[in-house]
Amino acid sequence: MKSKIHELLLKKINFNVSKKTILAVAFMAVAMVSCQDKTNAKVEDATEAVGTEIETAAENIADAIYSTATKVGEDLKEGAEEGTEKVEEVAKDAKEAIKN
Repeated sequence: MKSKIHELLLKKINFNVSKKTILAVAFMAVAMVSCQDKTNAKVEDATEAVGTEIETAAENIADAIYSTATKVGEDLKEGAEEGTEKVEEVAKDAKEAIKN
């Protein structure tokens, strides 16, 4: 009789341990899926943020290139005008020198 009671207790303990183990594994699986969903959401948010940052940086670079090109164009035009004035002045001086 003692051995039957002992045997039944061991079966009950093993069943409880197995049930707790299964519940713990199920809980871990749920927790992992939940964490994975949160991680995926964070990755999507980060991807969107990086895309926005890249787009903003590209626009800023384009604006800087445009303003630099405009400034260089203005400087070249101004330099060409000054160069033309100098050439005309030298030509005038040369023409007067030839006359005299």
